[in-house]
Amino acid sequence: MQNNQFRLDQMPLTYLLMIANGIAFLLQSTGATEVLLRWMALWPLGGPFAFRSSMGLIDIQFYPWQLLTYGFLHGSLPHLFFNMLALYMFGLSLERLWGSQRFGIYYFACLVGAGLIQLLVATSSGQPYPTLGASGAVFGLLLAYGITWPNNTIMLLFPPIPMKAKWFVVIFGALELYLGVSGRAPGIAHFAHLGGMLFGAALLYYWGWRPRLK
Repeated sequence: MQNNQFRLDQMPLTYLLMIANGIAFLLQSTGATEVLLRWMALWPLGGPFAFRSSMGLIDIQFYPWQLLTYGFLHGSLPHLFFNMLALYMFGLSLERLWGSQRFGIYYFACLVGAGLIQLLVATSSGQPYPTLGASGAVFGLLLAYGITWPNNTIMLLFPPIPMKAKWFVVIFGALELYLGVSGRAPGIAHFAHLGGMLFGAALLYYWGWRPRLK
């Protein structure tokens, strides 16, 4: 007789991450917004600072655990949707290839790495602002997917055109670098995205990947 009982410990880590991000976003929509923003968002080094939020002035400062927790908060529903879509598209395939343990190590290494880069950028700006979202880890997943399956076709949403994964990585990486240096898209942590890719590449290199240069 088969046991069809639901086992949380057998669920792919990709799904668990998506659920955790969804729960955090629901909590953000309640009266817990200020608490989550103060303690879980990634704030610049130094402080405490006085930050004006929709709830009024709040005292904030950096804590080490924010390098992980910031990746579970999102600024809007589209922000959450596109990050979770990318997590599903790229993360599930990589987890099936690597296993949950290696996938988890890679995901959180990219998340923390993106946070460290963002700390350098945000601290040097002189203006305290929060960093939210799993985008840094997602860009690391994108890099790993493009390296592992470079000729797989990815269908873009905007615009809806097919593109090989390797060109997807190159174009998005170059775009993030351009936008980060030029400052043409303020309010987005472009260097955090690049940090996720950088730390992802370093970890893949440590695991044995070597770029093929012609």
